[in-house]
Amino acid sequence: MTPARPPLAVAATAPFGADVLERLAARHEITALLTRPDAPRGRGRKTGAPPAKETAERLGLRVFQPARPEPGLDLGADTVIVVAYGLLIPEEVLEERLWLNVHPSLLPRWRGAAPVERAIMAGDTETGVTIHRTVKELDAGPIAAQRSFPIGVQDDAGAVYGRSAALAVDLLDSVLPEPEFTPQDEAGVTYAEKITATDRELDWSEPPDELLNRIRALSPHIGARAVLDGRPVTVWSARVAGDRLEPLEVQPEGKRRMTYDEFQRGLR
Repeated sequence: MTPARPPLAVAATAPFGADVLERLAARHEITALLTRPDAPRGRGRKTGAPPAKETAERLGLRVFQPARPEPGLDLGADTVIVVAYGLLIPEEVLEERLWLNVHPSLLPRWRGAAPVERAIMAGDTETGVTIHRTVKELDAGPIAAQRSFPIGVQDDAGAVYGRSAALAVDLLDSVLPEPEFTPQDEAGVTYAEKITATDRELDWSEPPDELLNRIRALSPHIGARAVLDGRPVTVWSARVAGDRLEPLEVQPEGKRRMTYDEFQRGLR
């Protein structure tokens, strides 16, 4: 007889967290979502709900949105799955129950805010998902499960995040309800710093393969920036043709996404 799965709470904010939440809810009882407060979003900067909250409300889940997690949260579960939450969880809160973090990299490589983007920018051909205990130090907790997968030459960040979300749920099922932990190897630590405006800028003096990696890393959620034919654009996809980069999909400022051919026809 298969033992009953224990209920879980989830701490998530970003789209990756929303994806994992939805997949977990299809297999587990989810008692609550802990997420960040509503905040200005998009070009108009209107206040909006985090993606994970939108998913939780569609699923009929309780939602908590404290500016800072405090002891005594009534999350209704002894285990909380943390995935792209984005707020520091104080030690006294971590001590109340088991907090398991889902991190889309092969820790200790790419600890930090942008592991998928940094892996693609660096030209990594492999990444994966790590399940580890949440601790005070950033993504430094002992590992319960880890599995790798290849990054295809055409994969963008969206594809890698999607594969990571599916794998994360499988890994969690393999370790719950009683995970066993192994310390991380501190010798292999690298950090995935948050994406900045500078990271988005394409420098045409760089090798085309590096430019393509940057575009793939920032698509479809952020976008790389460049000047093409004298006009500022966001570059969403491209390919290497010989010794040069060939844009495929671009978005001029204030306009819709379009093929590069459409963009060029509009200049004539």
